[in-house]
Amino acid sequence: TAVVAGIIADLVDVDLHEITAADPYPQDYEATVRRNVEEQDAGARPAIAGSLPDLARYDTVMLGSGVWNVQAPMIMRTFMEGVDLGGLKVHPFVTHAMSGLGNVPANYARQLPRSTVGEGLAVRGEEVANSRPAVEAWLRRIGLLD
Repeated sequence: TAVVAGIIADLVDVDLHEITAADPYPQDYEATVRRNVEEQDAGARPAIAGSLPDLARYDTVMLGSGVWNVQAPMIMRTFMEGVDLGGLKVHPFVTHAMSGLGNVPANYARQLPRSTVGEGLAVRGEEVANSRPAVEAWLRRIGLLD
């Protein structure tokens, strides 16, 4: 996901803010999957390390994350509940193994009733290194790149 965010930042003038967990996720894939399932089952809101950004000066926000078990990690809910996204256009972009955008756009629309959830972008994890053309096309479609 960070690679896709970097491509976006290379193409358009954006401010990047990395959302990291106060309790970092394990490096081991299977341990991360177990933790994710536990967080989803519990409706957890994992704490975020550091401060949250003030989004008052923006009209569009792109929220990037992986897709775990067909949805964004629960820490994304923590973020959305901790910042004011009301009135903003929100475009999700995700990296995934096989689920595409999954339930991310629908979940974001439910979580952000005062925002407009626009077109999202899904990039298969194994393809991020070659995703620049897809990212460019998406940025054009959503009106952020001429």
